[in-house]
Amino acid sequence: MSLARVDYIAPWWTYWLHNFPHINLRFQAIDKSFQPGDENYQQSLIFLGVVAAAGLGLNLLCLAIYLSCLCCCRKDEEEESKKPNSCCVTWSAVAAGLMTCIAVGVGFYGNSETNDGVYQLTYSLYNANHTVGGVDSLVTGTMGSMKTGLHQHLARLDEIFATRGDYVQTLQFMQQMADNVIKQLLGLPDWEEAKVDLASVADQTASIEYYRWLTYLLILILDLIICLLACLGLAKQSRWLLTTMMVFGVLMLILSWASLGADLATAVGTSDFCVSPDKYIMSQTKGIIGSDIVHYYIYCNQTLSNPFQQPLTIFQRSLTTMQIQIQGLLQFAVPLFPTAERDLLGIQHLLNSSEASLHQLTALLDCRGLNKDYLDAMVGVCYDGVEGVLYLCLFSILAACAFTVMLCAIPRAWRQIACRERDYDDIDEEDPFNPRARRIGSQNPNHTNMHSFCSYSSSMGSQNSLHPPAPTISNAPMSEYMNQTALFGGNPRYENVPLIGRGSPPPSYSPTMRATYLSMTEEQSRHFGNDFQA
Repeated sequence: MSLARVDYIAPWWTYWLHNFPHINLRFQAIDKSFQPGDENYQQSLIFLGVVAAAGLGLNLLCLAIYLSCLCCCRKDEEEESKKPNSCCVTWSAVAAGLMTCIAVGVGFYGNSETNDGVYQLTYSLYNANHTVGGVDSLVTGTMGSMKTGLHQHLARLDEIFATRGDYVQTLQFMQQMADNVIKQLLGLPDWEEAKVDLASVADQTASIEYYRWLTYLLILILDLIICLLACLGLAKQSRWLLTTMMVFGVLMLILSWASLGADLATAVGTSDFCVSPDKYIMSQTKGIIGSDIVHYYIYCNQTLSNPFQQPLTIFQRSLTTMQIQIQGLLQFAVPLFPTAERDLLGIQHLLNSSEASLHQLTALLDCRGLNKDYLDAMVGVCYDGVEGVLYLCLFSILAACAFTVMLCAIPRAWRQIACRERDYDDIDEEDPFNPRARRIGSQNPNHTNMHSFCSYSSSMGSQNSLHPPAPTISNAPMSEYMNQTALFGGNPRYENVPLIGRGSPPPSYSPTMRATYLSMTEEQSRHFGNDFQA
């Protein structure tokens, strides 16, 4: 590894990802070097997506087994304890909510980091494209001025100085210097094709990154909305909302595994490039730009010689020589040929502008500018970009776990809601102790008043052909008891009042108590009937 590699050191996570097994679809190990155009290398990245698809299939299989066990291995409702199941559903919902919130937070951070890295890459590409475009523009402009402008001035001066052979010889020497400058400029690499490639790569990268960032933003928001609606469905015990969220949960589970496969393949492929980017860049620029030039800009070491030093030096010397010749002609030829002054001043202005272009060209061709853009691009891709993609992989894993827990909790909650509704529907509508019957009676005043089992005018009494006693006789024990309680200095306590004649139900109710109470009522009815007949 050369000394210039100290400027760029690939992060440790790129080496970790680079060491992932690279296996094609025929289960054969292949070379780990970055070769996006190679079919086997493409299959190795697709293989990572296949691994994610296998994980999705295993996840769905486990969910199917769980749901089958939940539906088939049902206990009797009398033996089933509702409190543990409720706690299980509650804690599952809490765990799913926490994992979703953590996943969304990690996803937002990873999406932002990836976007920052890609933005830094495109910014560096645009800067490099501007540099390359400036070099190409300066070379083209200088060559054009030398070929057309200088040639026209020299042709007119040749006619003016036709009688002076020494001046004509000076003009011929200047033409040779101009041809030499053009020759050196033609020796520079053609940057036009490289400029077009950099611009197209930057534009395509920026467009793809925009849609990638927007897609992940929508996925993050959708994950959060589904989690909130699922929690709302559990709180409201809404079966249709839970069913809808279960369908969306399955879709988001599939999407999470798909994004995991895509992110993992992207991270591994980018890491393969980041481990040795110089090899790939040299292979891509082969035939367009010389390898010594690419090496000069990638490493930019002080020990490396500038490949443009010789043509730039010849360019500078030729311009200096031509300027000296023009100064001599202005000093000695203009007094003899005043009409030549305009063309000589035009050549001097052209040489001055060419010298300014030479200084700009020397600055642009220096390795420090393009090497800085190269290092910024590598830092953006290999540090921020790959790190952000790893966080997106973590987001996909957490989201898949959260939706798995949610899909396990929703069927249990749905089953509990169904059991509660079934138990509620089994209650007798005519039961006086049924709260729903009381609500119906209070909401419908025209509804026939429902008598208590404690009343002598109850339906049970009529079914047994028992005539209710007179109100004075039935209320006598009650009045007597109340009067006695008041006389002995105590407040009347309705808890101690016998249930006979009360319109309120006992504190608790069960079928056993109901049967006992009916038997007691029948005995007391017979007793009062015998006393009345006597």
